[in-house]
Amino acid sequence: MWSRKRIDVGWADLIFAATRSPSSDDRALLAAEIEQRWSPAGQAVVCLSVRSAFDLLLSSLDLPAGSEILVSAVTIGGMLRIIAEHGHVAVPVDLDAHHLAPRPDALARALSPRTKVVLVAHLFGGRIDLRPVVEFARRNDLILIEDAAQAYAGPTYTGHPTADVSLFSFGPIKTATALGGAIACVRDPQLLMRMRRKQVDWPPQKRSAYLARVLKYAALKASSSRPAYTALLSACRAVGSNHDRLVNGSVRGFADGDFFVQIRRQPSAALLSLLKRRLTGFDERRLSQRVRQAELLMAGWRGSSLFPGSANEPHVHWMLPLHTASPSRLIARLAAAGFDATQGHSLTVVQPPRARPELDPIVARAVMAGIVFVPCYSGMSAPAVERLARILVDIAGQESDPLPSEVIVAHGEAAASPETAPDNMYMPVARQAGRCEAG
Repeated sequence: MWSRKRIDVGWADLIFAATRSPSSDDRALLAAEIEQRWSPAGQAVVCLSVRSAFDLLLSSLDLPAGSEILVSAVTIGGMLRIIAEHGHVAVPVDLDAHHLAPRPDALARALSPRTKVVLVAHLFGGRIDLRPVVEFARRNDLILIEDAAQAYAGPTYTGHPTADVSLFSFGPIKTATALGGAIACVRDPQLLMRMRRKQVDWPPQKRSAYLARVLKYAALKASSSRPAYTALLSACRAVGSNHDRLVNGSVRGFADGDFFVQIRRQPSAALLSLLKRRLTGFDERRLSQRVRQAELLMAGWRGSSLFPGSANEPHVHWMLPLHTASPSRLIARLAAAGFDATQGHSLTVVQPPRARPELDPIVARAVMAGIVFVPCYSGMSAPAVERLARILVDIAGQESDPLPSEVIVAHGEAAASPETAPDNMYMPVARQAGRCEAG
């Protein structure tokens, strides 16, 4: 059985992380070296996680209580917890199915006098065209935060130059993982200074805690080999355990304990050492192989809503989501062919504020309800990729219009016909496929 995902880290990296014992005095030096490498202009700050960076950011912005933050309708649940913790309100902005980018009409509807911030996420490894969001933010005097946690592609992209803040993650299942760590590129020097001062007051991550994480993910890496993963699934079936819940739960970054106690820490010197190693030794070859595999697996369907977000360019295919009318049937079919797929993920669809039910993101909800994450990573054999591609081609041929045709406009407005709906509104996939411009 091919596992659903493999941790993007080598055994040499894990040995380095387990045996490296830099002193706490090295932490500031390592952080400064990483930040300088990321941004020679001095705009970067390295943190324990993207959630840590976002928490620092909101505590440093000093927004009025009850401020509204427009959020891509699909995001990480932890980001919503942080918004609520700071006394603010997350307002969803519905997405288009091809790019998973905020729709201009949805941005306009979500705007209110209390709106202060726009938080836009690049999903599944694709990089959306930020220009419409940049124009919207500037026109309405809003702070623009770019969440690029899933879109790291090496040193060629360190954030959109006109975003106020860009966030990148090196968490356990991310590209070039350091089993933790994040970098925020903050283009306001005063805001950056406040974030740095606040982070200094946080306790550092314990070396023992990071070592435990290294050992945990070494075990997970070992168990993701085909023989070991097949044995794991067989064992789960034998004892009646849900392997899907077990595997998804094992890769959560902050699974137990007080969430805010966990994220409000500085990265340890050991974590920073591995992060520096991963950044300086970034393996472009492994990334290119993953991209080539994804292109083969999509087999000419790139840009259609069968593969949400695949119209984006560039795209590093951190995850390969396939939309289907019957996720459970697809998962079973792939399992029978030797591929472990899942619907489980840490992403969530943002609920609208109780007072604004018309902002319910029905397109994002429809997209996420039918998504199955298909194995796609460096290390899969060529015959396995070709076999999986044939299965996906067959599925794509049967499901050329996987989203319900009645989902044509969002937010409870009167349904527009495909002939009268404006181009930036969602229309049935069969009519829309091939019409969208790449972002």
